[in-house]
Amino acid sequence: MKMLVLELGLFLVQFTCTPNKIAGASFSHPLYPLISTISIISKNSVSSQYLIRFKYIKEKSEKAMAEILSALRSLMSSHDPPLHALVVPSEDYHQSEYVSARDKRREFVSGFTGSAGLALITMNEALLWTDGRYFLQATQELTGEWKLMRMLEDPAVDVWMANNLPNDAAIGVDPWCVSIDTAQRWERAFAKKQQKLVQTSTNLVDKVWKNRPPVETYPVTVQQIEFAGSSVVEKLKDLREKLTNEKARGIIITTLDEVAWLYNIRGTDVPYCPVVHAFAIVTTNAAFLYVDKRKVSSEVISFLKESGVEVRDYDAVSSDVVLLQSNQLKPPADVQGSDLIWADPNSCSYALYSKLNSDKVLLQQSPLALAKAIKNPVELDGLKKAHIRDGAAIVQYIIWLDKQMQEIYGASGYFLEGEATKEKKHSGTVKLTEVTVSDKLESFRASKEHFRGLSFPTISSVGPNAAIMHYSPQSETCAEMDPNSIYLCDSGAQYQDGTTDITRTFHFGKPSAHEKACYTAVLKGHIALGNAVFPNGTCGHTLDILARLPLWKYGLDYRHGTGHGVGSYLNVHEGPQSISFKPRNVPIHASMTATDEPGYYEDGNFGIRLENVLVVTDANTKFNFGDKGYLSFEHITWAPYQIKMINLKSLTPEEIDWLNAYHSKCRDILAPYLDEAELAWLKKATEPASA
Repeated sequence: MKMLVLELGLFLVQFTCTPNKIAGASFSHPLYPLISTISIISKNSVSSQYLIRFKYIKEKSEKAMAEILSALRSLMSSHDPPLHALVVPSEDYHQSEYVSARDKRREFVSGFTGSAGLALITMNEALLWTDGRYFLQATQELTGEWKLMRMLEDPAVDVWMANNLPNDAAIGVDPWCVSIDTAQRWERAFAKKQQKLVQTSTNLVDKVWKNRPPVETYPVTVQQIEFAGSSVVEKLKDLREKLTNEKARGIIITTLDEVAWLYNIRGTDVPYCPVVHAFAIVTTNAAFLYVDKRKVSSEVISFLKESGVEVRDYDAVSSDVVLLQSNQLKPPADVQGSDLIWADPNSCSYALYSKLNSDKVLLQQSPLALAKAIKNPVELDGLKKAHIRDGAAIVQYIIWLDKQMQEIYGASGYFLEGEATKEKKHSGTVKLTEVTVSDKLESFRASKEHFRGLSFPTISSVGPNAAIMHYSPQSETCAEMDPNSIYLCDSGAQYQDGTTDITRTFHFGKPSAHEKACYTAVLKGHIALGNAVFPNGTCGHTLDILARLPLWKYGLDYRHGTGHGVGSYLNVHEGPQSISFKPRNVPIHASMTATDEPGYYEDGNFGIRLENVLVVTDANTKFNFGDKGYLSFEHITWAPYQIKMINLKSLTPEEIDWLNAYHSKCRDILAPYLDEAELAWLKKATEPASA
């Protein structure tokens, strides 16, 4: 079976399986228009007709990909000057991590659907850079036209271009889709061989994207003060104080969640992220919002006007940046020597920066990044309440799934260990898949107060699929639930009072000793980070090792960061703080959020991850060395850990005490949100454990 699949050139390297268990395959890309015609056949057979049909689709996609690359290369040749290479970033005009459908240019040209990556097209090659979260996924999704470049293992894209492109090479990029910092770093690398970065006047990908999704005009809404906790007027006052301190008379704000947070607005322009496609410019005496006015009701315009914000057309930001540079954009009476324009080099586009006098630009992280990350009391209260409701939904989901796995598949269930006792009870008529169960989880969340949608696509993954860190199941190709395999579920929701993100890993049959050992090592790292006490001024990369040490003792590790900030009804990934092996000199502050999510992934077998959201709090330490003050973490995520996955003898007494205390809090906190039967299940799931 595996040899046949490989001969056909299919990406079924994960495991031998039924047609609906093609590990990691993604067909959301437009190059797979025929997928809906594939018929799923019976459980234990794979017909030659099915494989031939799948091969036909694969060949069609490769042909379409080749046509896209050929069309782009033709545009590159006719460009003035002719381009030796074209860079296609993942980002939109705001350097967003998650982008709208019409901004998925890198996905369109490469077929790779992960959220992070960069495509480089030369006249003879097509290369895709991505990070460790997506190595396996990219291997499966890229066609033969493309070469995968592994970040931190292969040369960085600027190094590769400088070394492999000819002297005087012209490298094209849409300057709206690349940040100041990135563009300048590339230019420094290119200078060694007199290569040059060429800013294309239009995006070449858009010219060949025939069925590019249209612009949507979703309405802008107001995030009321009862959820925001601070008014626009107060936020503008604080921002202007920072401008004055830095001798800047204006700032260009391009990051979507910063614009939304500053002006207390929300939207649905980007899936899973309640933001609006908009820019902002704030000066010492004026504030502007640049947005498609069709999205803004008269009520929202009135709200913004009362807050001192003028609404202008989205495209007007370019001309207004020029006016800002020349001090003609509603100039103050007295600038008092403040002549700098503030732009964040990591988020402001190179297109806007190119309109400024570089000698008069303050290239420094946006002051809104830290202001947004340090939650005010109202935001913290909302986050905690949202996580309680979310925890109740998670527990209700686990209970439902436990019952279904036992009834349909004969699984031993959440509490007992054992192989499935019978074949699927309703074979051929009833089944659970990665998608159908994640849809059920969404329905539990949707029943909770203030629910506004998911915060990212649910990672609902069984067996080998769980080894794909950011696996996104598709209904046509996802795996059927398996009572004898690990199930990993990483999910989150948007509530108007907070954003959630949680991962739990389960086994509804009999986990192997190796799976238990790996789960236990992940749990030990999860506990170690959550229990950390550290001085003010500590950066996240210093804490990252705490979560990895238990895995390192076995020679294991994971290729993703350990923690990220979480927004307040904003992006689920929020900076500037992070807990990662990548050095980032951003100290952790009280009232920040951070996830705690170590994991372990065994390609072709299983994946394990455990994740809670933490709030940074002041630590009540006995001493205060150096008068620094100390910080600790408070867990605000509530859902049990599966005891049968834990090798309790490997836990220290302190770790067992922590586990029991956490489970006790789960019972107490979630009890008011559960019915009698649900609470009885939770009590059993959180019974005190002992070695």
